[in-house]
Amino acid sequence: MSNFLIAGNWKMNCGPSEAKQLSDDLANRWPSGSFQCEVVVSPPSISIPSAVESLEDTDIKVSAQNTHTEDSGAYTGDISTPMIKDAGCTHVIVGHSERREYYGEDNDLVAEKARKVILDDLTAIVCVGEKLDQRKKGEQEKIVMDQLDAVLNKITIDQAKSLVIAYEPVWAIGTGETASPEQAQEMHLFIRNFLKERWNEQRSSEIKILYGGSMKPANAEELLSQNDVDGGLIGGASLKEESFSGIIEIAEKLS
Repeated sequence: MSNFLIAGNWKMNCGPSEAKQLSDDLANRWPSGSFQCEVVVSPPSISIPSAVESLEDTDIKVSAQNTHTEDSGAYTGDISTPMIKDAGCTHVIVGHSERREYYGEDNDLVAEKARKVILDDLTAIVCVGEKLDQRKKGEQEKIVMDQLDAVLNKITIDQAKSLVIAYEPVWAIGTGETASPEQAQEMHLFIRNFLKERWNEQRSSEIKILYGGSMKPANAEELLSQNDVDGGLIGGASLKEESFSGIIEIAEKLS
């Protein structure tokens, strides 16, 4: 496995001026050539240009948080993959648990979005994960398998080069709860094996599987040390340069 991928999801935080400040802080801390792992930040769409400009001379890439399945049209409030590319992004987060929960995005829509992102030469960070009641019923593997299956049905083994999977135990997002390293590794291994069965061992080993449940500097080393955890999709800890940089430093140390 190549180096870790550390991705910061700013969610609905950091308007253009705040995004510029945070991006400037990251650019000052991480000039080009200062890390080996892959680092991505995902501002709200209105703040993407600010982040892209500030991070231009760094190795930090910029992602969108969501996309539409069409290139253009009468879809008020949405943005498309051509717009995202034009703005300077390289990645798009697809199917985040908050999109599924608050906006009713089902597995089929998430799969269509992932396919569109990959067809347009962007990298799709596809989020999967179970809620607390589903885990309590022991349904977590079936939930994740169904979410993954929908996406894998829409892309080929070659297109999977542009696929990243982020496992979000939904019960551990914004709650202060974290899956134990053992729980994270167990699900990541399940996902890895599912990819291997669908495609082959080489492709399954190449796809990065990120942990997306309240990773922060205090628990990053333990989580990133697990065999099948290839990085993190970071929420709250990505909103401050110091904590996000702390996670990058841990990833660098472990690389």
